[in-house]
Amino acid sequence: MLGESPAFQSALRSARLVAGTDVTALILGESGTGKELLARMIHRESRRAEGPWVTVNCAALPTDLVESELFGYRRGAFTGAQADHVGRIAQAHGGTLFLDEIAELPLAAQGKLLRFLEYGECQALGSPRVETVDVRVLAATHQDLRARVDEGAFRADLFYRLHVIPLELPPLRERDDDVLLLLDHFVQALSGQHGVDAPVFARGLRRRLARYAWPGNIRELRNLVERCVVLLHGRRIGEDDLPGEWLQVPQAGSPELHWKLPADGVSLEAVEAQLINQALERTEGNRSRAARLLGLTRDTLLYRMKKHAIS
Repeated sequence: MLGESPAFQSALRSARLVAGTDVTALILGESGTGKELLARMIHRESRRAEGPWVTVNCAALPTDLVESELFGYRRGAFTGAQADHVGRIAQAHGGTLFLDEIAELPLAAQGKLLRFLEYGECQALGSPRVETVDVRVLAATHQDLRARVDEGAFRADLFYRLHVIPLELPPLRERDDDVLLLLDHFVQALSGQHGVDAPVFARGLRRRLARYAWPGNIRELRNLVERCVVLLHGRRIGEDDLPGEWLQVPQAGSPELHWKLPADGVSLEAVEAQLINQALERTEGNRSRAARLLGLTRDTLLYRMKKHAIS
């Protein structure tokens, strides 16, 4: 977890405070910002560090297998259950359970997860016995959970139970000079991993990378560096040496913008405040919908409203 930007350091400080407790935390941020890495850091610095670390990708679980995967099952509980199966929650006893892409958890399983969070109770399918397990839960999503609640796709009571401590990782485009810090780190780490001479990024290319928006965030930066390490190792790389498609922003579904900078400049603070006010006016004050119009999470919108004293 490298970075010196104030927003990133603030998230790290909050995460370290969370690590000293057993409180449930919800990690927010765009895809590729390092949510799982932050969760692993919390586990590593907690009193549960010697206990198991169990990860569940909620988006990858088939709907009809969610409960059996999370809570386990007993032999004969359903057709095909040939032997007892310990669920992910019980596997994490004494340690940490990380629920990635929690917004994708089916509604049918959300109520049972809520009861586990409230009482620590875990009942395997086909078992008459309710067991108590000692598990710390961390969850993550790139989606706006409040909006999912408004849409009826996520239980409000589960949202509030998960949202005890929200930790939001900023996108790479908002992390000032962290791009070059991460660039240098990945160059050295990946060159060593692949056993090749490190490439050298020329000054012009470094400036270009620092200005790039990085829609895929840290994951996109790492992938770019790995391509360079493998295909251009030991070389000095300039702007013209990168294939054009390596730094292309996907355009599908993205509205074309026609704003032009006035000759005498503009105040970005004032523009941001005006856009927030316009989004709130268009959505009649609905903050979740306003956040979606602006491409923000609801928590980020609330932070920026507070910054601009917008009520």
